[in-house]
Amino acid sequence: MLPIEIIGTGIYAPGEAIGNEELMVLAGVEFDAEKLENKLGIYRRHIARLRGLKETTADFATRAGFNAIEAAGIDPEQIGLFMVGTDTPEFITPATSILVQGRMQKEEKWSSTFDVSASCASFTIALDSAVRIMATDPTIEYGLVVGVYNMPAFIRKKDAFGISIFADGAGAVVLKRNPEANYITGQLLTDGTQWDFIGIYAGGSRNPITPELIKEEKHGLLSLQPLPGDRNVRLWPLVVNKLLQKARMDISQIDHFVFTQINRSVIEMVMDQLQQPYHKASFVMDRYGYTGSGCVPMAFHHAVKEGKVKKGDTVLFMASGAGLAVGSNLFVY
Repeated sequence: MLPIEIIGTGIYAPGEAIGNEELMVLAGVEFDAEKLENKLGIYRRHIARLRGLKETTADFATRAGFNAIEAAGIDPEQIGLFMVGTDTPEFITPATSILVQGRMQKEEKWSSTFDVSASCASFTIALDSAVRIMATDPTIEYGLVVGVYNMPAFIRKKDAFGISIFADGAGAVVLKRNPEANYITGQLLTDGTQWDFIGIYAGGSRNPITPELIKEEKHGLLSLQPLPGDRNVRLWPLVVNKLLQKARMDISQIDHFVFTQINRSVIEMVMDQLQQPYHKASFVMDRYGYTGSGCVPMAFHHAVKEGKVKKGDTVLFMASGAGLAVGSNLFVY
C-alpha cells in the first residue's frame, strides 16, 4: 500500500460531439450504426479533424491536464512529475509529456517527464509507475498523469470500421503524497507474441514513411489479423482475480470498476462473470466512442462528478491494448 492519492480529475474532448449518422456524412463512409449502438454502445464521439480543428495529442493532453490541476486546486508550478500514457504521440520524439510540461510550466523546472506507450493500457501502466516513483521520491509532492488518444489522425480515409470506433479525447489525474492515502497495488500482463494483430506499423525505424508505402496503404492503423473474439472476456476476469489475490482482498470490497471503454456488451459479460451488478461499472462509450488510453481516466472523471465514486471508495481500473498489454490499478479514492 502506497501513500499516494488522486486529488483532481479532468478531461478534454475536441469540438462538438458527432453522432453516427452525421459521422457517415462527414467522413464519407457507411457502417452499421444500429449494430454499433446496440452491441458496442457507441452513439457519438469527438474527432478534431472532422470539426476542422487543428488540435492534436499534445493539445488534448494539456487541456485535460489543466482541467485536472484546476480541480485539484494547485498551481502547475507544483507538479514534479508529468507522465503521458498514449500510443498516438504528438511526435516520435520528443515525448508528448515534455511538450505538456513546457506548455504548463513554461520554462526549465525540477520536474520529471516521460511517456508510457503500451497501446490502450498506457494510462493504467503510467498511473502505477507514477505512484511508485512518487512513493520512493519524497521531493515529488504532486504528479500529473494523462491518458490521451488521437487515433483518428492515423485512420485511413476508407477505413469505415476505424472511423466509426476510434475517437479523440484525454483524461488526467493529479496525484498527491499523503501518509493516509492508500494506493493498494497494480497488476500487469503482457504477451508480445501478439504484436502483429493491430497497430501502426509505419513511421518507426523498421518502416519509415515513404511515398510508396502510402500508395500501398500500409500507413496508419492496420489490422493484420483478427483479434481473438473472447480476448477481453477471458483476460479481464483473469487479471481482476490476480490483482485481488495480490491485494488479499475479496471482490465484494470493490465499490467501482472502470474497464476499457470499447464495448459495452463485453463489460457486461465480464461483470456477469465476476458476479457484480452493472451499476458498479462505468460506461461512457455512448458519448465519447473509443478513446484508447484516454477512456479509463475519462470514465473515472464522470464517475466522480456524477457521484458514482465517492471519497473512501475502493476502485479498480482495468485496461488492455494491442500488443498485448494489460494494466490494472486498485486504490482507495
